[in-house]
This record gives sequence, structure tokens and C-alpha cells, in this order.
Amino acid sequence: MTIDLLILARWIITVDHDNKILPLHAVAVDKGIIINILPHNDALRQYQATQIVELPDHLVCPGLINAHTHAAMALLKGLADDLPLMEWLQQHIWPIEAQLAREAFVYQGTQLAIAEMIRSGTTCFNDMYFFTQAAYEAVHESGIRANLGLILIDFPTAYAPDVAGYLQKAQELIHIIEPDLLVTASIAPHAPYTVSDESLQALHGIAKQYGLSTHMHIHETAVEVQQALEQSGVRPLTRLNELGLIDEHLMAVHMTQLNDEEIALLAERHSHVIHCPESNLKLASGFCPVQRLLDAGINVALGTDSNASNNDLDMLGEMHTAALLAKMVAHDASAVPAQQALRMATINGAKALGLQNKIGSLEIGKQADMIAVDFGVLEAKPLYDPVSHLVYCTNRQQVTHSWVAGKALMTKRQLLTLDEPTLHRNAEHWQDLIAKRDHT
Repeated sequence: MTIDLLILARWIITVDHDNKILPLHAVAVDKGIIINILPHNDALRQYQATQIVELPDHLVCPGLINAHTHAAMALLKGLADDLPLMEWLQQHIWPIEAQLAREAFVYQGTQLAIAEMIRSGTTCFNDMYFFTQAAYEAVHESGIRANLGLILIDFPTAYAPDVAGYLQKAQELIHIIEPDLLVTASIAPHAPYTVSDESLQALHGIAKQYGLSTHMHIHETAVEVQQALEQSGVRPLTRLNELGLIDEHLMAVHMTQLNDEEIALLAERHSHVIHCPESNLKLASGFCPVQRLLDAGINVALGTDSNASNNDLDMLGEMHTAALLAKMVAHDASAVPAQQALRMATINGAKALGLQNKIGSLEIGKQADMIAVDFGVLEAKPLYDPVSHLVYCTNRQQVTHSWVAGKALMTKRQLLTLDEPTLHRNAEHWQDLIAKRDHT
């Protein structure tokens, strides 16, 4: 049988229901779909492939899913480090965005972020930012998979003058994105403290009309929760529940402040939590109780947050941090083992995005979103458990290949859909411009 692509690897990590680790196996791909996973010799006998990729020292696994970021903020990396969240936002990030965040900023910033994500193993990301059509253009041209948030915030920006403007742009973007097989949309109200009840209800109406999920920062800090209590007498999650937003379509980001009743509510409603450990640590926002959420049956995925609050978009690093931090928070060395951390970065992200039937694991019938990681390097020796190695001692420089729906986005660390010299020039242009505007 003639097929498009045959990948022969040292290990295939499926992240399927049984978490299979398959040594000396191959992935057969045709028309972007995984049609078989089988031993090397059987694959070579059964298939004639247009392209054969031999990876004798590599692990092949599902592409990583960055379930929360603000991609265009790659241009703000390192701008205002070592500051509390609200000072960081109000005195640095928001003023620069007000001056400079326009279509070109978003397009070129998103391109830079996509390049970093591809080079560190991400094949799908969940975004929230302004000028979403510019982000969409960068995504579409690159060939990466993405879910783009239709943002709403209750004050005027260069993107929209008022709530009606945000809602109009959301509906326009739905129709632009809808035909793209690699791009989906969600509604993205920024946070409970920046969006009113009326705005939330209006945006939620659009979500119900088009069958979209909700992507929102919630319970990010203790201050946020305390201010809500002082102003309204209820915690943000209680308010969102009263508005009907706590359901199976909710992607609740950060969630560092949770009590037992709230965990039970999230579990009952089958909501998803997006954990961003490194951003939370850097901004001293708090600790998401990951193991408690998992024990309650809640789907927990991983995100990096933005380059401005994390300084990288490295999901391998995020897995590592998530696994270690969870053990300390739970006071249990067995909390969030390596296999669980990998699931949080792959299939759990797919579930949060409603894409679990397409991506997130390597299984027959799913789309071929995959990465290859080189374990032939000295730092990977000796090796007893490839999944443990992937989480605890692998860095992003070891990611050598990336495919989305069977299309190669990177081969031997060479980007195939983005021009690196152009990315360098654009980043240096914005660096000079932003440095002149920020008063750090």
C-alpha cells in the first residue's frame, strides 16, 4: 500500500488510554491521518511510503498542546520582570499595549511565538489576545494548529471602543475562522474583574449560538478573590456559576485559589482547569491544587501563559515544573507522576479544547500531530523510562521534528514554514521601539 509518510522511531509514546510505550515501532500516515502504528519490520513490508523518516535514537509522541497563552506578547518578553501582577500589568504591560498593540504587533509577535513553540514541541496552542484576525493570519500561514480566543474586556482599547465593538468583532472572526480545518475559536472574556455580568451574558450568548468554549482567567490571585468578596459579597466562581458559565465548555485558567466546594462544583460540571505553573510562580500568584483537582476527576491541562509573564513558551519545561511543584504542594512525591504530566500537556489539553477525537494522542484515525525528541544525546544517557526522561531531563533543543496533520513544520530543527532571518529582524525592530516607550 502506498502512503504519504512512514516514521520509524526508537520509541512511540501513544498517550492513549493504556499509555503504551512501543519500542522500535513506526507511525504510518496518509492524507494527514494516522492509519497504523506497528513494528518497524511489519511497517516496511506493508507500506510503500512517499517519505520515510528514520529516527533510530528518537522518541515520537503527540505534539504538545499549550492550553493558555497570549502569543503576540512574545514581543514583551523580559520587559518588566520581578514585579507583582497588578503593578506589572498596570504600569508596564497595559501602557505599552495601549501605545503599540495593533495589527502589525500582533501578526509579527504571534509569528515569533509560533516559531518558539514549534521549536520546543508545541503543535497546538490556545490563545487570547487583541487583533485576533492578525493572529489568525500568522497561524494560518505557519501551519500550526490553534484555538483563538474572541476577547472581551470592559474598557476601550485600540481593538474595540466598547463592548458592542468586541461582540461585533467576535462574530466577524467566527466566520473568518470557521472554514479552517486547523483553527477553532472560543469566547475569551478576560477575567471576572474586567468583565461585567451584562458583557459576560452577551458573549456567552454568542458561545451558545456557535457552540464555542469559554477561555477565561479565574481565581488567579488571592487579591482578586478578596476584592470580589468586598465588592459583591461572593467569590468570582460563585458569580460565574450564577451566570451559567460553569459547565463542560469552561477552560478556567490559573485557579490558584480554590476551596473544597469550588472543586466539587468544577467536577460536577465537568469544567477544565488550565494550570500555568511557571507564570504563577514568577508573579507569585499562588499554587493551583493540581493533585486535588485530578483526584476529584477534573481535567487539568497545561499552559505557559505569555512570554511576558513566563519568559518562554516551552511546554517541556512547563511539564517539568508542573510535576515538581505538584509534589511540593501536595506534600507527596507521588503526586503528578511523569505520565500524568505528559497527559496534561497532550490529551488533557485536547479535551479542554474539545479536540480529543482529533489530536492529543497517537492513535489510528487521529490526525498526525507529532513531534520527535532526540534521546541519542549524552545528557539522555542512561535511559530506563522514556516518559520519565521526557518530563524530568529533556530540554527543548532535543526536539528535532514537528508535524501537524502530517505536514512537517520542522525537520532537524529547521523551520519549514517560517523565515528565521525575518523573525530576527522583526524582533529587533520591536525591541528598539518598545524599549523607548517603557519607563522601567
